[in-house]
Amino acid sequence: MVEVKLKDVVKTFGETVALKGVDLEIKHGELFTLLGPSGCGKSTTLRIIAGLDFPDRGEIWFDDSEVTYLSSSERGAVLVFQNYALWPHMTVYDNIAYGLKVRKLPKSEIDKKVRWALELVKLEGFEDRYPTQLSGGQQQRVAIARALVVEPKLLLLDEPLSNLDAKLRLEMRSEIRRIQRELGITVIYVTHDQEEAMAISDRIAVMNIGNIEQVGTPREIYEQPRTEFVASFMGKTNVIPAKVVEREENKVTVEFESFRLDGLTYNEKNDNVVIVIRPERISLHPIENAVTLTGKVDLIEYYGFFIEIVGLFGEKRIIARTISDKDIKGLKPQGEVTFYINREDILVLPRQQL
Repeated sequence: MVEVKLKDVVKTFGETVALKGVDLEIKHGELFTLLGPSGCGKSTTLRIIAGLDFPDRGEIWFDDSEVTYLSSSERGAVLVFQNYALWPHMTVYDNIAYGLKVRKLPKSEIDKKVRWALELVKLEGFEDRYPTQLSGGQQQRVAIARALVVEPKLLLLDEPLSNLDAKLRLEMRSEIRRIQRELGITVIYVTHDQEEAMAISDRIAVMNIGNIEQVGTPREIYEQPRTEFVASFMGKTNVIPAKVVEREENKVTVEFESFRLDGLTYNEKNDNVVIVIRPERISLHPIENAVTLTGKVDLIEYYGFFIEIVGLFGEKRIIARTISDKDIKGLKPQGEVTFYINREDILVLPRQQL
């Protein structure tokens, strides 16, 4: 278990600035996720923490020791790659034992540790198989076992589930969480999948073009985004450009199209804003402290465990979500619909400058 700190980390590749002064603090024994779109700098950050790349500026600390220019082995970090990187000519047993053999441990100790790792990832009985005889999920388990068997201070996972199908991804993310909790090891996990990050993480850092936009728990990131980018990136949501037209202390009235929403909380000076409304927070029936929007039904889409109603308000589409068939009774495309939204469920954020 180790605490990891990044202080003002900058990394460039030619004229491209991959990281623009990243500051992070990852706590002992937590599963911390770097989340963002392709090219945001999350894998570069992971490689710098692993000791596979070095920053142009800044410092990396593991507990009270600076490790900025130490190798991976010297800092006790192990990275599991996206493509697993298993030796195809070696059995499962030999793949897992490889790092221990390099360290020239006694055979009896190697065997004990390999058996422990196999049990941990639930692959007992697969010792003599080769990687080509395994499913993608089983290969991923071998890669994780090989990383954990050397007892690293820090486990790093770079898009570990991206090569798996949807069912296996769900199974493996649960297994990774189980293993992390069982061992209490610090894990840093990289993904572009918002649902995966929400399900697996203690905390998340949302990255965008080399910057950290926000760090928080999954609930904080989802329900209290601090920027327009975080709000729009974290799952399907309504992000609506608007203008502040009235102010009274920290309450404002905003306008979009011909619609006015009053009594919203907003403390910034910028009048160019976006309003953020999660689809599941929109009701199709009157509720307390609500603003109302009346428009036309554009689409009704059935997703199995929920139904989405896309309303057209002027030229702006807004999505509501319900789990009840009763809520859509009487609704039809081009028919009238009214959305009711509690004022406390509407976030007003400064509009991001392009």
